[in-house]
Amino acid sequence: MDVFVARQPIFRKNRSLLGYELLFRDGLTNAFPEIDGNEATSRVLTNSFFSMGIEQVSGDGRAFVNFTRDLLIERVPMMFPRDQVVVEILEDIEPDSEVVEACREMAESGYVIALDDFLFRPEMAGLIETAKIIKFDLMATPLDTLGPLLEKLSGNGIEFLAEKVETHEAFDRAMEMGFTYFQGYFFSRPEILRGRDVSAPRMNLLELMAEANRTDVAFRKLEEVIERDVAISYKLLRYINSAYFRRVSEVTSVRQAIVLMGERGIRRFLSLIAMASLASHKPDELVRASIVRARFCELVGDTGPPGADRAELFTLGLFSLIDAVMDDAMEPLMERLPLSGKIKEALVHRKGPLAGHLELLEGYERGCWDEVCEVADRLGLERERLPGCFAESLAWADNLSSQ
Repeated sequence: MDVFVARQPIFRKNRSLLGYELLFRDGLTNAFPEIDGNEATSRVLTNSFFSMGIEQVSGDGRAFVNFTRDLLIERVPMMFPRDQVVVEILEDIEPDSEVVEACREMAESGYVIALDDFLFRPEMAGLIETAKIIKFDLMATPLDTLGPLLEKLSGNGIEFLAEKVETHEAFDRAMEMGFTYFQGYFFSRPEILRGRDVSAPRMNLLELMAEANRTDVAFRKLEEVIERDVAISYKLLRYINSAYFRRVSEVTSVRQAIVLMGERGIRRFLSLIAMASLASHKPDELVRASIVRARFCELVGDTGPPGADRAELFTLGLFSLIDAVMDDAMEPLMERLPLSGKIKEALVHRKGPLAGHLELLEGYERGCWDEVCEVADRLGLERERLPGCFAESLAWADNLSSQ
Protein backbone atom coordinates (compact mmCIF):
# COMPACT_ATOMS: atom_id res chain seq x y z
CA MET A 1 0.00 0.00 0.00
CA ASP A 2 1.29 3.46 -0.91
CA VAL A 3 2.11 5.74 2.01
CA PHE A 4 1.46 9.40 1.23
CA VAL A 5 3.13 11.25 4.09
CA ALA A 6 4.85 14.61 3.76
CA ARG A 7 6.55 16.47 6.58
CA GLN A 8 7.15 20.11 7.45
CA PRO A 9 10.07 21.02 9.74
CA ILE A 10 9.65 22.73 13.12
CA PHE A 11 12.60 24.60 14.65
CA ARG A 12 13.69 25.90 18.03
CA LYS A 13 15.00 29.44 18.57
CA ASN A 14 18.55 28.36 17.80
CA ARG A 15 17.31 26.88 14.51
CA SER A 16 17.92 23.33 15.62
CA LEU A 17 15.25 20.84 14.59
CA LEU A 18 12.47 20.05 17.06
CA GLY A 19 10.56 17.71 14.76
CA TYR A 20 8.12 17.59 11.87
CA GLU A 21 4.40 18.00 11.40
CA LEU A 22 3.24 14.96 9.44
CA LEU A 23 0.84 15.64 6.57
CA PHE A 24 -1.28 12.79 5.27
CA ARG A 25 -3.49 12.25 2.22
CA ASP A 26 -5.04 9.09 0.79
CA GLY A 27 -3.31 9.56 -2.55
CA LEU A 28 -2.27 12.48 -4.71
CA THR A 29 -5.19 14.76 -3.95
CA ASN A 30 -5.96 17.41 -1.38
CA ALA A 31 -9.33 15.84 -0.56
CA PHE A 32 -10.26 12.78 1.45
CA PRO A 33 -12.42 10.75 -0.98
CA GLU A 34 -14.45 8.15 0.91
CA ILE A 35 -12.30 8.52 4.02
CA ASP A 36 -13.11 10.41 7.22
CA GLY A 37 -10.74 12.20 9.56
CA ASN A 38 -10.55 9.28 12.00
CA GLU A 39 -9.34 6.91 9.33
CA ALA A 40 -6.97 9.51 7.87
CA THR A 41 -5.22 10.09 11.19
CA SER A 42 -5.20 6.36 11.94
CA ARG A 43 -3.48 5.74 8.63
CA VAL A 44 -0.85 8.42 9.12
CA LEU A 45 -0.03 6.85 12.49
CA THR A 46 0.10 3.27 11.26
CA ASN A 47 1.98 4.30 8.10
CA SER A 48 4.49 6.37 10.04
CA PHE A 49 5.05 4.06 13.01
CA PHE A 50 4.52 0.63 11.50
CA SER A 51 4.96 0.77 7.70
CA MET A 52 7.77 3.28 7.19
CA GLY A 53 9.03 3.48 10.77
CA ILE A 54 8.84 6.72 12.72
CA GLU A 55 12.65 6.96 12.80
CA GLN A 56 12.61 7.26 9.02
CA VAL A 57 9.81 9.84 8.98
CA SER A 58 10.89 12.14 11.80
CA GLY A 59 14.39 10.95 12.74
CA ASP A 60 15.34 11.99 16.26
CA GLY A 61 12.67 14.71 16.29
CA ARG A 62 9.09 14.70 17.50
CA ALA A 63 6.18 13.89 15.19
CA PHE A 64 3.37 16.45 15.36
CA VAL A 65 0.11 14.69 14.40
CA ASN A 66 -3.46 16.01 14.16
CA PHE A 67 -6.01 13.91 16.08
CA THR A 68 -9.78 13.96 15.63
CA ARG A 69 -12.29 14.21 18.46
CA ASP A 70 -13.09 10.49 18.37
CA LEU A 71 -9.43 9.46 18.49
CA LEU A 72 -8.79 11.83 21.39
CA ILE A 73 -11.70 10.46 23.41
CA GLU A 74 -10.51 6.91 22.73
CA ARG A 75 -7.02 7.92 23.97
CA VAL A 76 -5.45 6.67 20.73
CA PRO A 77 -2.39 8.97 21.15
CA MET A 78 -1.48 6.99 24.27
CA MET A 79 -0.76 3.97 22.07
CA PHE A 80 2.39 5.74 20.90
CA PRO A 81 5.57 6.85 22.73
CA ARG A 82 5.02 10.17 24.53
CA ASP A 83 8.57 11.27 23.75
CA GLN A 84 7.98 10.90 20.00
CA VAL A 85 4.45 12.23 19.43
CA VAL A 86 2.97 15.69 19.92
CA VAL A 87 -0.83 15.58 20.06
CA GLU A 88 -2.22 18.35 17.85
CA ILE A 89 -5.83 19.49 18.33
CA LEU A 90 -7.37 21.35 15.42
CA GLU A 91 -9.36 24.52 15.89
CA ASP A 92 -12.62 22.92 14.70
CA ILE A 93 -12.73 20.38 17.56
CA GLU A 94 -15.30 21.49 20.12
CA PRO A 95 -13.71 21.66 23.60
CA ASP A 96 -16.48 19.76 25.37
CA SER A 97 -15.99 17.97 28.69
CA GLU A 98 -15.03 14.63 27.09
CA VAL A 99 -12.32 16.18 24.95
CA VAL A 100 -10.94 18.25 27.82
CA GLU A 101 -10.88 15.24 30.14
CA ALA A 102 -9.06 13.11 27.54
CA CYS A 103 -6.48 15.84 26.98
CA ARG A 104 -6.03 16.33 30.72
CA GLU A 105 -5.38 12.61 31.18
CA MET A 106 -2.84 12.56 28.35
CA ALA A 107 -1.10 15.67 29.65
CA GLU A 108 -0.85 14.17 33.13
CA SER A 109 0.70 11.07 31.52
CA GLY A 110 3.44 13.18 29.97
CA TYR A 111 2.07 13.76 26.46
CA VAL A 112 2.58 17.18 24.89
CA ILE A 113 -0.70 18.78 23.79
CA ALA A 114 -0.56 21.42 21.04
CA LEU A 115 -3.50 23.59 20.02
CA ASP A 116 -3.27 24.01 16.25
CA ASP A 117 -4.37 27.07 14.22
CA PHE A 118 -5.36 28.70 17.50
CA LEU A 119 -8.09 31.33 17.66
CA PHE A 120 -9.04 32.39 21.17
CA ARG A 121 -12.57 31.71 22.45
CA PRO A 122 -13.64 31.72 26.12
CA GLU A 123 -14.80 28.09 25.89
CA MET A 124 -11.19 27.09 25.05
CA ALA A 125 -10.10 27.66 28.66
CA GLY A 126 -10.21 23.96 29.56
CA LEU A 127 -8.02 22.95 26.62
CA ILE A 128 -5.61 25.82 27.23
CA GLU A 129 -5.00 24.44 30.73
CA THR A 130 -3.84 21.11 29.25
CA ALA A 131 -1.70 22.58 26.45
CA LYS A 132 2.06 22.93 26.41
CA ILE A 133 2.20 24.47 22.92
CA ILE A 134 -0.13 26.87 21.14
CA LYS A 135 0.31 27.24 17.40
CA PHE A 136 -0.55 30.42 15.51
CA ASP A 137 -0.88 30.48 11.73
CA LEU A 138 0.82 33.73 10.72
CA MET A 139 -1.16 33.84 7.47
CA ALA A 140 -4.48 33.76 9.36
CA THR A 141 -3.38 35.80 12.38
CA PRO A 142 -0.61 38.29 11.47
CA LEU A 143 2.04 39.01 14.06
CA ASP A 144 0.98 42.63 14.54
CA THR A 145 -2.39 41.43 15.91
CA LEU A 146 -1.05 38.89 18.40
CA GLY A 147 0.66 41.01 21.06
CA PRO A 148 -2.24 41.29 23.56
CA LEU A 149 -3.20 37.61 23.15
CA LEU A 150 0.35 36.36 23.71
CA GLU A 151 0.60 38.50 26.82
CA LYS A 152 -2.71 37.10 28.10
CA LEU A 153 -1.70 33.46 27.51
CA SER A 154 1.91 33.66 28.70
CA GLY A 155 2.90 32.79 32.23
CA ASN A 156 1.11 29.43 32.32
CA GLY A 157 4.01 27.30 31.13
CA ILE A 158 2.75 27.56 27.56
CA GLU A 159 5.15 27.90 24.65
CA PHE A 160 4.15 29.50 21.37
CA LEU A 161 4.75 28.08 17.89
CA ALA A 162 4.56 30.27 14.78
CA GLU A 163 3.33 28.44 11.67
CA LYS A 164 3.96 29.44 8.05
CA VAL A 165 7.12 31.37 8.81
CA GLU A 166 8.34 31.95 5.29
CA THR A 167 10.93 34.72 5.72
CA HIS A 168 13.83 35.42 8.05
CA GLU A 169 12.21 38.74 8.92
CA ALA A 170 9.09 36.95 10.17
CA PHE A 171 11.28 34.51 12.13
CA ASP A 172 13.19 37.34 13.83
CA ARG A 173 10.05 39.27 14.68
CA ALA A 174 8.22 36.21 16.02
CA MET A 175 11.20 35.40 18.22
CA GLU A 176 11.20 38.95 19.60
CA MET A 177 7.50 38.61 20.44
CA GLY A 178 8.09 35.52 22.56
CA PHE A 179 7.63 32.59 20.19
CA THR A 180 9.69 29.50 21.07
CA TYR A 181 9.12 27.29 18.02
CA PHE A 182 8.88 28.04 14.31
CA GLN A 183 7.36 26.07 11.44
CA GLY A 184 7.90 27.01 7.83
CA TYR A 185 10.46 27.31 5.07
CA PHE A 186 12.29 30.46 6.12
CA PHE A 187 15.42 28.32 6.58
CA SER A 188 15.46 27.42 2.88
CA ARG A 189 15.67 31.02 1.68
CA PRO A 190 18.68 33.36 1.64
CA GLU A 191 18.99 35.66 4.62
CA ILE A 192 20.59 38.38 2.52
CA LEU A 193 19.76 38.66 -1.17
CA ARG A 194 22.61 40.79 -2.43
CA GLY A 195 25.65 40.20 -4.56
CA ARG A 196 28.89 39.75 -2.71
CA ASP A 197 32.24 38.07 -2.98
CA VAL A 198 32.50 34.42 -2.04
CA SER A 199 35.59 33.49 -0.02
CA ALA A 200 38.19 31.34 -1.77
CA PRO A 201 37.65 28.24 0.43
CA ARG A 202 33.87 28.35 -0.08
CA MET A 203 34.32 28.94 -3.81
CA ASN A 204 36.61 25.90 -3.96
CA LEU A 205 33.90 23.78 -2.35
CA LEU A 206 31.32 25.09 -4.80
CA GLU A 207 33.60 24.27 -7.71
CA LEU A 208 34.27 20.82 -6.28
CA MET A 209 30.52 20.16 -6.17
CA ALA A 210 30.09 21.35 -9.73
CA GLU A 211 33.16 19.46 -10.99
CA ALA A 212 31.98 16.24 -9.37
CA ASN A 213 28.78 16.49 -11.37
CA ARG A 214 30.26 17.21 -14.78
CA THR A 215 29.70 14.53 -17.41
CA ASP A 216 33.28 14.87 -18.69
CA VAL A 217 35.09 14.85 -15.35
CA ALA A 218 38.28 12.81 -15.03
CA PHE A 219 37.62 9.99 -12.57
CA ARG A 220 41.27 9.93 -11.52
CA LYS A 221 41.04 13.62 -10.59
CA LEU A 222 38.23 12.91 -8.13
CA GLU A 223 40.27 10.09 -6.64
CA GLU A 224 43.19 12.43 -6.08
CA VAL A 225 40.94 14.94 -4.31
CA ILE A 226 39.86 12.28 -1.82
CA GLU A 227 43.35 10.95 -1.20
CA ARG A 228 44.65 14.44 -0.39
CA ASP A 229 42.01 15.06 2.26
CA VAL A 230 42.14 12.96 5.44
CA ALA A 231 38.68 14.07 6.59
CA ILE A 232 37.02 13.14 3.30
CA SER A 233 38.85 9.80 3.23
CA TYR A 234 37.67 9.01 6.76
CA LYS A 235 34.06 9.91 5.95
CA LEU A 236 34.16 7.86 2.76
CA LEU A 237 35.36 4.73 4.56
CA ARG A 238 32.85 5.21 7.34
CA TYR A 239 30.05 5.63 4.82
CA ILE A 240 30.95 2.61 2.66
CA ASN A 241 31.15 0.43 5.79
CA SER A 242 27.80 1.62 7.20
CA ALA A 243 24.78 -0.63 7.66
CA TYR A 244 23.19 0.92 4.56
CA PHE A 245 25.52 -1.13 2.32
CA ARG A 246 25.43 -4.35 4.41
CA ARG A 247 29.04 -5.27 3.57
CA VAL A 248 30.19 -8.77 4.54
CA SER A 249 33.81 -7.66 4.87
CA GLU A 250 35.18 -4.27 5.84
CA VAL A 251 36.43 -1.86 3.17
CA THR A 252 39.84 -0.54 4.24
CA SER A 253 41.17 1.54 1.32
CA VAL A 254 39.99 4.61 -0.54
CA ARG A 255 40.60 2.96 -3.92
CA GLN A 256 38.50 -0.06 -2.94
CA ALA A 257 35.72 2.23 -1.71
CA ILE A 258 35.76 4.15 -4.99
CA VAL A 259 35.54 0.95 -7.03
CA LEU A 260 32.62 -0.35 -4.96
CA MET A 261 30.71 2.94 -5.07
CA GLY A 262 31.31 3.54 -8.75
CA GLU A 263 31.71 6.83 -10.53
CA ARG A 264 28.16 8.01 -9.85
CA GLY A 265 28.39 7.09 -6.18
CA ILE A 266 31.69 8.81 -5.56
CA ARG A 267 30.56 11.93 -7.38
CA ARG A 268 27.50 12.14 -5.17
CA PHE A 269 29.58 11.53 -2.07
CA LEU A 270 31.95 14.41 -2.84
CA SER A 271 29.03 16.71 -3.63
CA LEU A 272 27.34 16.00 -0.33
CA ILE A 273 30.52 16.36 1.72
CA ALA A 274 31.11 19.74 0.08
CA MET A 275 27.50 20.78 0.72
CA ALA A 276 27.79 19.90 4.41
CA SER A 277 30.95 22.01 4.72
CA LEU A 278 29.39 24.96 2.92
CA ALA A 279 26.32 24.88 5.19
CA SER A 280 28.18 24.32 8.46
CA HIS A 281 26.76 27.60 9.84
CA LYS A 282 23.21 26.77 8.76
CA PRO A 283 20.47 24.58 10.27
CA ASP A 284 21.22 20.89 9.76
CA GLU A 285 17.80 20.61 8.13
CA LEU A 286 19.03 22.70 5.18
CA VAL A 287 21.68 20.11 4.30
CA ARG A 288 19.24 17.26 4.94
CA ALA A 289 16.64 18.88 2.69
CA SER A 290 19.23 19.34 -0.08
CA ILE A 291 20.16 15.67 0.13
CA VAL A 292 16.54 14.52 0.13
CA ARG A 293 15.82 16.75 -2.86
CA ALA A 294 18.80 15.44 -4.81
CA ARG A 295 17.91 11.79 -4.28
CA PHE A 296 14.19 12.38 -4.83
CA CYS A 297 14.78 14.09 -8.18
CA GLU A 298 17.10 11.30 -9.24
CA LEU A 299 14.65 8.55 -8.32
CA VAL A 300 11.69 10.36 -9.85
CA GLY A 301 13.57 10.41 -13.14
CA ASP A 302 13.14 6.64 -13.31
CA THR A 303 9.35 6.86 -13.08
CA GLY A 304 8.87 8.85 -16.28
CA PRO A 305 9.60 8.59 -19.98
CA PRO A 306 13.06 7.30 -20.97
CA GLY A 307 15.77 9.83 -21.61
CA ALA A 308 15.87 11.60 -18.25
CA ASP A 309 19.45 12.16 -17.09
CA ARG A 310 19.54 10.91 -13.49
CA ALA A 311 22.86 12.61 -12.76
CA GLU A 312 21.49 15.93 -14.00
CA LEU A 313 18.33 15.55 -11.90
CA PHE A 314 20.42 14.72 -8.84
CA THR A 315 22.48 17.88 -9.38
CA LEU A 316 19.31 19.93 -9.85
CA GLY A 317 17.96 18.85 -6.46
CA LEU A 318 21.32 19.23 -4.74
CA PHE A 319 21.82 22.83 -5.92
CA SER A 320 18.15 23.86 -5.51
CA LEU A 321 18.84 25.38 -2.07
CA ILE A 322 22.35 26.70 -2.73
CA ASP A 323 21.12 30.31 -2.56
CA ALA A 324 20.05 29.73 1.07
CA VAL A 325 23.32 27.96 1.84
CA MET A 326 25.40 30.82 0.42
CA ASP A 327 23.03 33.66 1.41
CA ASP A 328 23.16 35.04 -2.10
CA ALA A 329 20.87 35.25 -5.11
CA MET A 330 20.71 32.20 -7.37
CA GLU A 331 21.65 33.99 -10.60
CA PRO A 332 25.14 35.24 -9.65
CA LEU A 333 25.92 31.88 -8.06
CA MET A 334 24.97 30.02 -11.23
CA GLU A 335 27.11 32.37 -13.32
CA ARG A 336 30.20 31.15 -11.43
CA LEU A 337 29.55 27.42 -11.74
CA PRO A 338 30.09 25.04 -14.68
CA LEU A 339 26.61 23.49 -14.54
CA SER A 340 24.48 22.64 -17.55
CA GLY A 341 22.27 25.26 -19.15
CA LYS A 342 19.17 23.20 -18.32
CA ILE A 343 20.00 23.20 -14.61
CA LYS A 344 20.72 26.93 -14.57
CA GLU A 345 17.54 27.73 -16.48
CA ALA A 346 15.45 25.76 -14.00
CA LEU A 347 17.11 27.16 -10.86
CA VAL A 348 17.31 30.79 -11.97
CA HIS A 349 14.24 31.28 -14.17
CA ARG A 350 12.03 28.27 -13.27
CA LYS A 351 11.86 27.42 -16.97
CA GLY A 352 13.09 24.70 -19.27
CA PRO A 353 12.86 20.89 -19.28
CA LEU A 354 13.91 20.49 -15.63
CA ALA A 355 11.67 23.15 -14.08
CA GLY A 356 8.82 20.70 -13.60
CA HIS A 357 10.92 18.42 -11.41
CA LEU A 358 11.77 21.39 -9.21
CA GLU A 359 8.07 22.25 -8.93
CA LEU A 360 7.25 18.63 -8.12
CA LEU A 361 9.70 18.27 -5.24
CA GLU A 362 8.64 21.57 -3.66
CA GLY A 363 4.99 20.55 -3.84
CA TYR A 364 5.75 17.18 -2.28
CA GLU A 365 7.65 18.79 0.59
CA ARG A 366 4.60 20.89 1.46
CA GLY A 367 2.08 18.10 0.97
CA CYS A 368 0.33 19.98 -1.85
CA TRP A 369 -0.93 16.82 -3.47
CA ASP A 370 -3.13 18.45 -6.10
CA GLU A 371 -0.08 20.34 -7.39
CA VAL A 372 2.03 17.18 -7.27
CA CYS A 373 -0.66 15.30 -9.18
CA GLU A 374 -0.85 17.95 -11.92
CA VAL A 375 2.92 18.19 -12.35
CA ALA A 376 3.40 14.41 -12.31
CA ASP A 377 0.83 14.01 -15.09
CA ARG A 378 2.42 16.82 -17.08
CA LEU A 379 5.86 15.18 -16.84
CA GLY A 380 4.50 11.71 -17.60
CA LEU A 381 5.59 10.34 -14.22
CA GLU A 382 4.09 7.32 -12.49
CA ARG A 383 2.22 8.78 -9.53
CA GLU A 384 2.04 5.56 -7.56
CA ARG A 385 5.84 5.36 -7.40
CA LEU A 386 6.38 8.83 -5.91
CA PRO A 387 5.76 7.84 -2.26
CA GLY A 388 8.38 5.12 -2.55
CA CYS A 389 10.83 7.61 -4.05
CA PHE A 390 10.27 10.00 -1.16
CA ALA A 391 10.60 7.28 1.49
CA GLU A 392 13.85 6.03 -0.05
CA SER A 393 15.15 9.61 -0.22
CA LEU A 394 14.50 10.10 3.50
CA ALA A 395 16.28 6.85 4.37
CA TRP A 396 19.25 7.69 2.17
CA ALA A 397 19.59 11.21 3.58
CA ASP A 398 19.34 10.03 7.18
CA ASN A 399 22.03 7.42 6.55
CA LEU A 400 24.37 10.04 5.11
CA SER A 401 23.63 12.45 7.95
CA SER A 402 24.55 9.82 10.54
CA GLN A 403 28.02 9.26 9.12
